[in-house]
Formats: sequence, C-alpha cells, structure tokens
Amino acid sequence: MLRTIRSDQLRPGMYVQRLSGSWLDHPFWRSSFLADAEAVSRIRDSGVPELVIDVSLGLAPEADAHLPAEAAPAPAPAPAPQPQPEPAQAAQPPSAPAAPRKGVANFENEVRNARQLLASGRALVEAMFSEARLGRAIDPDAADPLVDAVCDSVLRNPHALVSVARLKTADDYTYLHSMAVAGLMTALARRLGLPEDAVHAAAKGGLLHDMGKAVAPLHVLNKPGSLTEDEYSTMRRHPEDGHRLLLESGVDDAAALDIALHHHEKMDGTGYPHRLPGERISQMARMAAVCDVYDAITSDRPYKRGWCPAESLKRMASWTGHFDPAIFQAFVKSLGIYPVGTLVRLQSQHLAVVIEQVPTALLKPRVRIFHCTRRQARVLMRDVDLSLAGCDDRIVQSEAPGDWGLRDLEKLWLP
Repeated sequence: MLRTIRSDQLRPGMYVQRLSGSWLDHPFWRSSFLADAEAVSRIRDSGVPELVIDVSLGLAPEADAHLPAEAAPAPAPAPAPQPQPEPAQAAQPPSAPAAPRKGVANFENEVRNARQLLASGRALVEAMFSEARLGRAIDPDAADPLVDAVCDSVLRNPHALVSVARLKTADDYTYLHSMAVAGLMTALARRLGLPEDAVHAAAKGGLLHDMGKAVAPLHVLNKPGSLTEDEYSTMRRHPEDGHRLLLESGVDDAAALDIALHHHEKMDGTGYPHRLPGERISQMARMAAVCDVYDAITSDRPYKRGWCPAESLKRMASWTGHFDPAIFQAFVKSLGIYPVGTLVRLQSQHLAVVIEQVPTALLKPRVRIFHCTRRQARVLMRDVDLSLAGCDDRIVQSEAPGDWGLRDLEKLWLP
C-alpha cells in the first residue's frame, strides 16, 4: 500500500517507492529502496519535499501505524512501478520523473539546460558502471527519466545537447560519451522520421551501448597511450560483455540489446564482434555505429585531442564500407555540414565560429566573426546569418583551431 509522506517523516525501515520533484534535483539514482539511516539523512539534506512509501514492504508512518490497512489514507493516484526491494546502499545518484516536453527553445537557453542535464546524467551513468563493476545487476529502467529528458532537450533544440556534450574532458569521456551518443541517436532518429517510441528506444540504446566497458580493466580503459594487441583484444570484447550484462540484468529491450552488441559492425563486414555484412545489421545498430564514431573522434581522449566537427564528418564520409550511406547522410543533415562549434574561414577573409544551424540552408549557418586573416588581428565580434538574402559572404572551408593557436574556441560560442 502506497503512502505519501513529508521527507521529515521518513525513518529507517521504510520502503521508499518514489521521490517527488525532478530527478535533476535529488541525489539518488534509484528511487525504490529500503531506507537506512544514511539514506534518510541524504533525502532530508537534498531538499526533497515529499516521497511515496510502500507500507507493505516497510514501516508505516507513526501517525497511522496502529490503523488497519483499510483505514489508512488513500494511496497516491499515480501508479508506481512494481517494487523490487534492494539494499539502501544501492541507491546512488539521480533518478526521477523527467521534465515535461516544452516548445522549441533557442540555442542559448537550451545550452543552459543541457549543462545541468549532462552533469546529472554523468552521475547516473557512472553509478550504473559502478554497479556493474561490483558485480551487481544494473537497473536499466532507472535510466528512463534521463532518456526522456534527453529526448525532450533534443526536441526543444536539436543542437544544444550534442554540442555541449562534445566538449567533455578526457576524464569524463567514458560516462559523457554515453550521454552524447544518446543525444545524437535522438536527433538522427527524428531526422529519419522514426515514430516517437522508436526515438526513445534509440536514445536508450545509445545511453546503454557501452555498458560492456564497465567490466573492462580500468588501466586499459583509461590508458593514455596506444593499446597493445592484447589490450585491444580486451576492449573489442566490450560489445559482447555489454550484451551479456544487459541480459543478466533482465533487459528485454530488443533495440538496446542489439545496439550494445552490434554498434561496431561495419557495412562491408569487417566490423566486430560478428563481422556482419550490411544487410544483416539492423537500422538501430547502423545508426549507433555512426553516432558512436562521431562522438569518439570529436572528443578529447586520454591519448589524443578530438578532431573538429566538420573535419570529422569529412573523414567519416571517406571511409568506404564503414557506414550506411543513407543513414550517414541523414546524420550529417541532423548536425549540419558545419556543426555548431566549427571554426570556418569566410570569403571575406575572416575567421568565424558556427553558432547555429539554419535547417533550410546547411551550407549557410549563423556564424560569429572574430578575426581578420588579412590583417592577422582580432576584430569586434559580430554575428552573421549567412543564409539571409542580403548576405554576400560564404564559408570557404573549415579550419583546425590548433593551426590558429585557439585552444578554447568554445568560449566564443557557448553562452
């Protein structure tokens, strides 16, 4: 039987079924667990105003513990998932309902939301990895609120989350890579015109695609140099490890299982683990192959700096036999020929950074001019929409920030 109580009424021995408020605001990964003294303290300190307890699985509030079950106040109207008791120490960072869908947001506003979402999502993914390393079954359903939040963010603005996620540090790569791929999968699925339930499945598959790395040796996973042949063989096992881990955790989501197992397959049959030819690779796995590689090569890693977004797309386009051409084309359209954050040279002999896409003119995004190549000097920054009818400037080519001594290019385009 479910009861809604204030957080100051919670005491050890009660079974917490659900926490109120946004999952971004409280410190728990799972919201269903048997509370001990530490969990009670953490919930009270988190500022969560109310929570739902299940008195059939734990203690009842003192005020009505003497009452027969039928006399207790009515349960909360919202149905709760079937409880699965677990020790309180399994409750880790965040989980709870996602924010409701909202209308289209401009890039700057959504970037602010994306930063908070990535910070909270990183904590959730790290907690899932920690559970797996300890030999515990993960709870993939606990990620659903995060998946909903990612889908909502990309719906409000398709470029904000994926642009911010690309800026992860090498230390954050393992966890934020999962968040980035979830965002890229969401944008790609919508570009392909998939129904919303398939969009959600693609996002969840992206979030869980690398769970096999949770059981990889940390000295190999975080190695700053090139891997030996044995170490590379170890890392190549992560698709099968992830598939097994998800199955052992009770995952029956066909898309998530397929993505975990086959996101490193290639169209020409040279991928791993099963060297599947293109016609045997599912659409979801083909999508994940593109999204996984793009985020990997554009991110800073322990052993290399990431490539610029436009150069990455150009190189990926040249890899014959690697990607499904139709899916790759849709992926490029979802990001833009010159993704947000790309350094470009203009016909007017200026350097600029791309700050926003124009969906109807992929070669003519909005840019922020900041440097004159002719005078080799900074200029007063100004924003230009290259797609406007009266604009006679255009992009000549993308540039490598390192060639111009630019190490913090994001400071020019992030709000």
